[in-house]
Amino acid sequence: MGVLPLQSHDSEGRLYIVGTGPGNLLQMTPRALKALGEADCIIGNGFYLDLVGPMLAGKEVIRSSMGREVDRATKALALAEDRVVAMVSGGDAGVYGMASIVLEVAERSATKVPVEVIPGITAAVSAAALLGSPLSGDYVTMSLSDLLTPWEEIERRLDLAFRMRVPVVLYNPRSRGRPHNLNAAVGIARRHLPDGTPVGVVRNAYREGEERLVTTLGEFEDHFAFVDMHSIVLVGGEETRIWRSETDERRIITPRGYHRKYVY
Repeated sequence: MGVLPLQSHDSEGRLYIVGTGPGNLLQMTPRALKALGEADCIIGNGFYLDLVGPMLAGKEVIRSSMGREVDRATKALALAEDRVVAMVSGGDAGVYGMASIVLEVAERSATKVPVEVIPGITAAVSAAALLGSPLSGDYVTMSLSDLLTPWEEIERRLDLAFRMRVPVVLYNPRSRGRPHNLNAAVGIARRHLPDGTPVGVVRNAYREGEERLVTTLGEFEDHFAFVDMHSIVLVGGEETRIWRSETDERRIITPRGYHRKYVY
């Protein structure tokens, strides 16, 4: 699939799948902003559409609810047959986002609509930046949502991930419908990591109501109420440590080993 130039469009339709990043327009790439500006129609989940509200002026806007992803993808492809359409997806569209769904629907329908995936800043990277530098080397991302993946499979993958003793980032950590998934994940982490392992939580990263928490694996259970579906939970690895800065702010660092190669 070639890269489509972002320029004044003609009558030929096309579909952009746009990663909006964490939700602040300043965190979106210029390419993503240009694609939204070019689109005749913007479609997406209402929550993410609201986050890019200033970009919606003068556009046809189609709002969709959670759980209607296949319908949303099908509609976007149909509209894009003769129009420029932008499908918005929070974070990066290719990481727990809409890109794979749209591409699968396009594949099965044998559509000839040109589709371009435009990357965005995924939640793991956004949260990591606010916490310090906890993902400096290898790390794993896992979603605790069992809507599409059986919980038994999630447990198996969590055990393998924490067994590696590298940082693990948990998406969709705790909802009202499944509040116990986070408890189970932390229980698996404690099989393989000491209680002093750093844990960071960022809620509403780069959005209104942003909050951060730095604690340890052994004390994290006391803070479960802080975590919701707008949060990212980051469990450190065997080398991860907490640094208290001169301003008394707690930051998380996973060193890359420069101290072993260079003398400061």
